[in-house]
Amino acid sequence: MNIKYFIDYLFLIILGMLTSLSLPPFNYFFINFFTFAFFLLFLIQRSNQNIDTKIFFFYGWLFGFGYFITNLYWISISLTHDPSFKLLIPVTVILIPAFLSLFYGLAAFFFRILNPKSIINSFLIFSLILGILEFIRGSIFTGFPWNLIVYSLSNQLEVISITSILGTYGLNLFCISLFSSPAILILKLNKKNLGVVFLFLILTILFYIHGFAYKERFQKIVLETYDYKIRAVGSNIGLNRFYSDMNTISVIKELIKISEPKSSHKTVFIWPEGIIPNIIKEDLKEYSWLFEENFSQNHILILGINSQVVNNKSKDYFNSLSVYDNKLNLLNSYNKINLVPFGEFLPFENFLKKTGLRSLTNNYQSFSKGSERKVIEIIQPNITLKILPLICYEIIYSGKLFDNLDFDFIINISEDGWFGHSIGPKQHFVHSIFRAIESGKYIIRSSNNGITGIINPLGNVEKSVNFRDTGYVDLKEIRKIQPTIFSIYGNKIFGLLILLYIFLIFSFKKIKYE
Repeated sequence: MNIKYFIDYLFLIILGMLTSLSLPPFNYFFINFFTFAFFLLFLIQRSNQNIDTKIFFFYGWLFGFGYFITNLYWISISLTHDPSFKLLIPVTVILIPAFLSLFYGLAAFFFRILNPKSIINSFLIFSLILGILEFIRGSIFTGFPWNLIVYSLSNQLEVISITSILGTYGLNLFCISLFSSPAILILKLNKKNLGVVFLFLILTILFYIHGFAYKERFQKIVLETYDYKIRAVGSNIGLNRFYSDMNTISVIKELIKISEPKSSHKTVFIWPEGIIPNIIKEDLKEYSWLFEENFSQNHILILGINSQVVNNKSKDYFNSLSVYDNKLNLLNSYNKINLVPFGEFLPFENFLKKTGLRSLTNNYQSFSKGSERKVIEIIQPNITLKILPLICYEIIYSGKLFDNLDFDFIINISEDGWFGHSIGPKQHFVHSIFRAIESGKYIIRSSNNGITGIINPLGNVEKSVNFRDTGYVDLKEIRKIQPTIFSIYGNKIFGLLILLYIFLIFSFKKIKYE
């Protein structure tokens, strides 16, 4: 019996590990048809045996642990840059996957509690429970929606274009069903089961047709050309600027060199997150002489820079996106709302700072959370535009980004050097593809030590500076589309899909195992 349990546990961990190969940058999505199907088969078969319900939680947890430990290992790399954090590396390698696996454990546990008696109901209930729990995973606490299984389809742009209607969580629910559907035929091949599998295949084809038609319509939209260009800079400046006295002027000069400003060209320059060392927003004006030498009144600069607000005797620090003119007059600013635990703020700071810990990305204290995200309107004599600002990790959230649809572009700035040469920055970039499709807006992304690019509303990366390369991409013309259904209704669409699944479950309730 002990050997049998060991084989079961090892089987589930391996299934989860293999599932990781479906995610970016590998995208072997076909693997999921085996791993999810066999995971569902395993749960159904064990449900027919006299096994303690609590064990089912462990079954799901093992699958999730195998999955997350192999696709989120890169988080630990961020802790290698500061010796005081090295003791936490086992926490990120083991405990973060262990925590995220709880949601897969709960999915298996609730599946056993509901104990569906028909094959189709088992399939629908499994999909529904896991889909809901994945939404909860991306929402509770600060939310951690990394590596939903839908991201395995990130290269299938025609299929994922349906996120403009369903949203990422809606399509994720569908993907769980699609990838699990072979289990229905393995359990029993009959007309009803074949019909359900065929339905999901037909829907996939319909999604593809929709995406193809969507692309055709998009290509027919007349290009709108601006009399200025937006230039997103991709740099490769080392993270030692956070820990040593790297020369501020030398970094600014390097960024100006990469930007290649020309005085007669109207240009909005975008520099990455937190890129200039040893400076806060309030003091950047000291370097106006350097900017005036290289920038003209035809230029605007958007960059990530820390800011400080003095409240009575205390100081609050923010991770900010700020907009300047060529003389470094501050035009507008946004303070980041979704902060990264341990990276930008230290949970239980009053206690943990006594142990010598601090947030990774600064040497003073945790960042404070911004109050709200507003569209930034830039009105200058030569340039007028409206942007939605997103700093780094904020791009990973679906359905929480904006209420006001009246903006031209999403601007995303990022520092991806924390994760070295791992798959982390590539997974991070993929989120931009889904946000572009959901919102129906162009996303312009500037990254240090990552991928810089322009993503259109189809999710197509029109231009990019490759991972760890240096350079820039320019946007001068776009095709505008009408607001997407998802941008209007958000995750209410996901709520409707939940109701649809519940309706189907009750409809198939009388279909028994034979």
